[in-house]
Amino acid sequence: MGKRKKISADERKEAQKSLYFAKLNNVPTSPRKMRLVADMIRGMEVSKALGVLKFSTKEASGRLEKLLRSAIANWEQKTEQKAENATLFVSAVSVDSARVLKRLRPAPQGRGYQIRKRSNHVTLFVDTKNTNDQN
Repeated sequence: MGKRKKISADERKEAQKSLYFAKLNNVPTSPRKMRLVADMIRGMEVSKALGVLKFSTKEASGRLEKLLRSAIANWEQKTEQKAENATLFVSAVSVDSARVLKRLRPAPQGRGYQIRKRSNHVTLFVDTKNTNDQN
């Protein structure tokens, strides 16, 4: 690795230390379906968001609930505090497209219709209300 790349990589690592997040890669759900669930909890308080995800009927909500719990655990480990004592909220959720598995389905008259099985990457950030007000 070159000197310039190493310096920028170190800067990125330092910036990541102050952020509290969790990532979930290659989720076999279409990004559109996952974004519907992500939009429900964006900006919400963590305890309320967990309740919304727990009682949602969408399949993607179970995976997002587990991811939110992981982000809370990451926050607790980095700050050495309990999540119940702080006012945590979901600061950002991003859902990006991942690989697409392409399959062929038999169609009439010897044709083949294409099926695209989509997947996505989800990144969820949590933060406290106090640090957000100071910025």
